[in-house]
Amino acid sequence: MKSNSLNLGTRRGLSQCAAPNGTFCMLALDHRQALIKALFRYGDQAVDEGVIFKKDVIRALAPYSTAFLLDPVIGAGPAIADNTLSGAAGLIVSVEETGYAGPSHARVSRLPADWSVEKIKKMGASAVKFLVYFNAEAETAEPMKELTSQIAEECIRYDIPLFLEILTYSAVKGDETYSGKKRSEVILRAVEELTALGGDVLKVEFPVGANENRRVWEDGCKSISQASPIPWVLLSAGVEGSLFLQQTAVACAAGASGILAGRSVWKEALTMERAERTPFLQTTSKDRLQELYDVCTVTAKPYFEFYTPAVMNRDWLKDYPGF
Repeated sequence: MKSNSLNLGTRRGLSQCAAPNGTFCMLALDHRQALIKALFRYGDQAVDEGVIFKKDVIRALAPYSTAFLLDPVIGAGPAIADNTLSGAAGLIVSVEETGYAGPSHARVSRLPADWSVEKIKKMGASAVKFLVYFNAEAETAEPMKELTSQIAEECIRYDIPLFLEILTYSAVKGDETYSGKKRSEVILRAVEELTALGGDVLKVEFPVGANENRRVWEDGCKSISQASPIPWVLLSAGVEGSLFLQQTAVACAAGASGILAGRSVWKEALTMERAERTPFLQTTSKDRLQELYDVCTVTAKPYFEFYTPAVMNRDWLKDYPGF
């Protein structure tokens, strides 16, 4: 059962990722395989160009983001090493291996052999992000629940917040069609089952199709708010910028605590050379993120409303555990 209290490290980490009023407008840059593939034109230098790309995005958009989600290899490590990422910015670091194993109808999230919650804590990150591919009807559902519980327990041990990202999929072999009511049901069930296991903030996809009417949008987002005992933020899934702004407005009005968005803010920059990329990030991407920030900070539900305030007595040091 999820506790409604936060230990000091977790509380501090969440505050580093949020605006002063407790809402989130965070930028996702933890893309690895997909990003390198998009930079294939650089051949053997694609990984190095990926590092340069992420640093360019961070420099351009840091003033407008409450936190950055980065992978450890081509994101967080290089950005910290040369001070590209300011200490004033919240930092969320991915713990999972990129992509998934297994067939598309029975996906498996994995952990790298050389990376862990402990190392994320040690590098000074504000929070951990764990992405789990999940469908309660898939044969891999129970192992994925066990892995989610494991990561949640490690985050409690190291007193660092866990952003739990859920990506759902069709569990029918050979049938990739996955939309409408069935998709919404799978997302909602995933939220109910996985948030019960742990996590401090939920990152989830928009629960209904973009072609549905606004009332359906509102009802779908309210269902997420009702199902999740923890604050939730909306991922962008790379949809067009103006559409994501509309989705964000509906989600926040329905109880979301903000966004953790990526490609919808910066994806066009991947096709540009640096001379064109930098002005684009400083104008178009900045304007998109600023609009999102304004919506989130005005209408989203502060994360700390989900948790009871900390009560400290003068002897708290005696009972405060170390690692």
